[in-house]
This record gives sequence, C-alpha cells and structure tokens, in this order.
Amino acid sequence: MSFALAAILIFIPCLSAAGNSASEFQPPGGIPSEIWSYFIPRDNPLTSAKVELGRQLFFDPRLSVDGSVSCASCHDPHLGFADGRRVAVGIGGRLGSRNTPTLLNAMFNSTLFWDGRADSLEAQALEPLVNADEMGNTSHDQVVRRLNAIPEYNRQFNAVFGSNIRIDLLSKAIAAYERTLASANAPYDRFLAGDRSALNDAAQRGLALFRGRARCSVCHSLNTSFPFLSDGNYRNTGVAGNLSTFDSLARRAIVLSNSGDDEDLRLLNGSQGKSELGRFLVTRNAIDVGSFRTPILRNVELTAPYFHDGSAATLADVVRYYARGGNENSGKDWELQTVNLSEQDQLDLIEFLKSLTSDDARKTASLQALRANNP
Repeated sequence: MSFALAAILIFIPCLSAAGNSASEFQPPGGIPSEIWSYFIPRDNPLTSAKVELGRQLFFDPRLSVDGSVSCASCHDPHLGFADGRRVAVGIGGRLGSRNTPTLLNAMFNSTLFWDGRADSLEAQALEPLVNADEMGNTSHDQVVRRLNAIPEYNRQFNAVFGSNIRIDLLSKAIAAYERTLASANAPYDRFLAGDRSALNDAAQRGLALFRGRARCSVCHSLNTSFPFLSDGNYRNTGVAGNLSTFDSLARRAIVLSNSGDDEDLRLLNGSQGKSELGRFLVTRNAIDVGSFRTPILRNVELTAPYFHDGSAATLADVVRYYARGGNENSGKDWELQTVNLSEQDQLDLIEFLKSLTSDDARKTASLQALRANNP
C-alpha cells in the first residue's frame, strides 16, 4: 500500500459511494456529530472530489520550490501526522524554529500554529508555501504557475470549484482533506461509553490523577462535549525558559512593541529568539510573552518529541517536567505548580495518555514500524 493511499484509507471518515454533500462524512466514535458539523465552514463544505484533490496536493512535493517537500514531509500519517523531529525540516535541510504539531483533530482548534497566528486551516495551509525554511516559494503566484502546468490539476480544480487554479482554492482543498483527519475511537472513548474494561487498572489510576491531584485537567480539559483534552488557551508553562536569555529577550520585546518599532522587533534575536516569544508576537500583549497553545492530547503517544521546541523526548520527560513545576521565567503561568508524584503515579499517567491513541492511528504507526523492521 502506498504512503498516500494508506492515509486516505485509514483516516478519512465514512464516505458514501455517491453524492457530494457533507453527509458523506461522519466523525469517528467519541466525537459528537454537532461539534464535527460546527467546525466545517459553510464556505468550504466537504465533498469527496474536493477531499481527494486536497489529499493529492497534501502529498505532492511539487508544491515546494525544488520539488523536495510536501505537506506530508512534516505531517507524516505514520507519525501521527507530525514528523518525529525536534523542529521541522524544510527544503535543503533547512531547520525551522518550532516542533511540528499534529494535524490529527487540528480542525477543532480555533486557531492554528503554536502561537495561533492563523484563524483557520485554510489560512494555515498558505504559510508553509512561502516560508523560506519550509517550501521556499517566493510567492503564492509562483505555486499557482507551477500547478497550472499540470493538466490533471487544471481538470480537477475546474471539476471541483468551477474555476482555474487559484491559491485560495488550493488552500480550501488542502483544508478539506485535513478536516477528514478527525481521530477518536480510542480506549478512553470506549471507557466513557461504559466499557469499564477498556482501560486497565494503571490507566484508570492515571485518569484519576489527571483530573485530580496531578492537575493536568487545569489546561487539558476533560469535557465530553468537546473531548479533545485542551482548553484552547495560550499559556507560558516555562518551556520558553529553555532559552537562557529568555527574560532579557522578553523585556526587550515588550519595550520594542510599546514603542511601535516593528522592524527591530522582527529582527529581535534571530529566529530562535522570536520562536520563544510565542503568542506575544501575534497579540503584542505582554501577558502573552512565552505563551503557546495548549495542545490536544489525543494520539499524543505517537507525536514525540514534545513542547513547542521539541525539548521533551518522551512522555516520561513531559510528566517529570510538569511534576517539578517547569522552568522558572518572568511570565510563567501561576497555575503551574510543583506536584508530588511518585514514580508509579507518573507511570500511571503515561498509561492513561496512551489510552488516548485511536485504533486507526495506532494501526498506521504499527504499519510504519513493521516496514522499518522489514525493509
């Protein structure tokens, strides 16, 4: 089975053989249908033809300037639609400044990227195309001109949109495909549905810790109406403190922002420094310095390494980090406190986090492991 075909067969929710309405698609078990429907925009409804076009574009390296990088290069279906790297790698091996977030359930984020600078999947899809460290195009027009030279894409855009290729339509097609990457149907969902055997004893202890003494649910909300284990907020959890100069960087950034010196702020401390300022670069609000979006925890087992800078290699590293209360810095969230967790407590929390992995996502990861062991 090809790389691209594996993704479409495993991750697209139920499609009927005929028809072109959003009713072709249904969310997986564990995601309420009304939430699913709410997050499909009226100006970009799902159709099987549009999703297929978006899938082809997603896996096509010809979207990059040198034909070497596709969306799937950083969002690999076999790695939970992340990339397994500390930071993203683009054309020519160029390193990005942040860890690649998963696209699984990304449709349920009200904003995209670690700092929330895009307000839709459509807007998010446009940025990597013209990022010098990602796909390397100098303009969106350059991408459109390249695709216009491919007759099959011309045919499909006209069939799907009744129009020649345009960059806004390209982003709509990719976003439509990404909205099919809804992922639930995990042991945790079966447990909530009444199957008390779906979680082993350790995972059940971990769940109790998660929503109780360990205080994980302060940020990663347990809410059956919105079951993605994230509050959708932006928080400084001290990870930005991995940069030794963070506090001085933060002070300088606030001064420059208050003075209206956007050019100096843009150049401030290079890409590494800017990557640590987080949500502040979007809002220019001092309270957002070093704050990053609370990630959805579903399938977190598959998307190591963790945090916006990829500094936690394993779930055990993540749990230990939060148990000690994170790194100190000038804007760290007051709700992040040291928690006394035994070694067994930490193992139980990890067991619960693993119960959030959907059956389909685990199957895809297992297929990749099987190929790696049997080249």
